[in-house]
Amino acid sequence: MGKPTALGEFGRIAKFFAPLAAGQPGALDLLDDAALVECPPGERLVVTVDAMVEGVHFLSDDPPDLIARKLVRVNLSDLAAMAARPVGYFLTTALPKSRGDDWLARFADGLAQDQAEFGIALLGGDSVSTPGPVSLTLTAFGRVAPGAEVRRSGARPGDLVFVSGTIGDGAFGLEAARGQLDERLDPAEVAYLADRYRLPRPRVALGPRLSGLASAMMDVSDGLAGDLGHICAASSVAGVIEAARVPLSPAAARLGRLELALTGGDDYELLFTASRAQQDAILAAAAAAGVPVTPIGRIEAGQGVQVLDAAGQTMALAGVGWRHF
Repeated sequence: MGKPTALGEFGRIAKFFAPLAAGQPGALDLLDDAALVECPPGERLVVTVDAMVEGVHFLSDDPPDLIARKLVRVNLSDLAAMAARPVGYFLTTALPKSRGDDWLARFADGLAQDQAEFGIALLGGDSVSTPGPVSLTLTAFGRVAPGAEVRRSGARPGDLVFVSGTIGDGAFGLEAARGQLDERLDPAEVAYLADRYRLPRPRVALGPRLSGLASAMMDVSDGLAGDLGHICAASSVAGVIEAARVPLSPAAARLGRLELALTGGDDYELLFTASRAQQDAILAAAAAAGVPVTPIGRIEAGQGVQVLDAAGQTMALAGVGWRHF
């Protein structure tokens, strides 16, 4: 857990967070209660916020740097899902006193790593104490040209349904992180899945390339079937997933639990729809981004989501995704 803090609130901000705002004039060296966020002419801001709570979104013994990086990445995934390019973020930490300076130093190191990787900076935020658990909130900013954003509400009958990467690694990765898969997979596969849970890969290179190609888009956070349901509800259409076409990693495929892969969540892949005429352009955009994309179904008139097995029969799913309430 680390030793209790000896720096105090403002000492912590100066030591651990102010360096993360360096080179960002609008952050005002974190000396003010607000920041200035510039938006160039011809662009608009895209703003998203996500919270992560200890015991819900990460495990108590997860490394602090990976907790920080997951917090950044789940927000960048939301920006990618609207075809926006990331700019910066605000951060609020609510930490127990037992999470001392050593823990916070490692947490800040994780933020610095992802700032360098994704070209973003800390713009401001807040720091408070709590009796627990750890609660973290990050608000991310991105930029997109007006009308170039991709929303959930544009899917139309006849569109194809696509997904990036592989599905199910997040849900199985949680089990791996908890030590529940050690006897079912080899150590390298367990480590791969745990890493996929702790360190999502936001598709920031792919999302903006899908502007003008995808008709609707979101990221897979609560489960593939449930998240396609969100697109369908926003677009007033029905969705069909062909389960045999859903891409699985070798580790996930070995487990053979397709229902969890379809409903488990925490994948942070892009789920989107597009007309059949755009398929070649989409595959070219995916190749340019270095991210595999797979067509997994279609959009029809109606409502709801249907999942078909290899024989074309409807699969009965016990649940369609994660719900907090």
